Amino acid sequence: MNIETLLLVIESILLTFTIFLLLYSIKEGRERKKLILQVERATKTLTRLEYFLTVIESMMDAKTEVIACITGRHPSGDDEKKVREIVDAIRRLRAKGIIVRYMLPKFYDRLYTGYLYTVAGAEVRFSACHMIHSIRYMIVDQEVVVIGIPESAGEKEATKKGYRILSPGLALILRDHFYRCWGENLDLSGYLMEVLHQTGASIDQLAMELGISREELVKFTKD
Repeated sequence: MNIETLLLVIESILLTFTIFLLLYSIKEGRERKKLILQVERATKTLTRLEYFLTVIESMMDAKTEVIACITGRHPSGDDEKKVREIVDAIRRLRAKGIIVRYMLPKFYDRLYTGYLYTVAGAEVRFSACHMIHSIRYMIVDQEVVVIGIPESAGEKEATKKGYRILSPGLALILRDHFYRCWGENLDLSGYLMEVLHQTGASIDQLAMELGISREELVKFTKD
């Protein structure tokens, strides 16, 4: 074997080895990218506790407006403390003159949460709009969006996790969704009267079922 042939063989071996390293590097880069995306998704996903903490922190960063489309389920267990913290946050925001509006599904058992938020100073309305049952979100200053996700499909399922997204574009879309439903719905007083009329229940009966004093409910009844 002459020197030219030997050099050609060595060059071929080096070229093959280079191609192998290049292919391995490409594969490793793809796997690394997948791992980074998975980690990024994991860091954006919020547990139920983190979701509530993020909601409150985002509220306290508000400068002009907080609007939210929520389930408004009657709190129980650990959720009672979370709801009290949200109520406190609403009071602090309203003291600064910040707009706070909540839209809840038109289920009579949501009157309790609607009552708490209304007393704290928020504007609350109860909606029969079908879109409210399929999405839960909060928008802060038309910039930050916190989206809640139920553990399983269903309009009455509790929010188990969520996402915090800084996106003025998404905030604009969801804000439009919110206000398309907002103007057509009843406030606490109007919905309370509707429930009393439709069910035939008395103030005393409804007060007992909701866990709100009769005197408090009477304040929101109309002639």
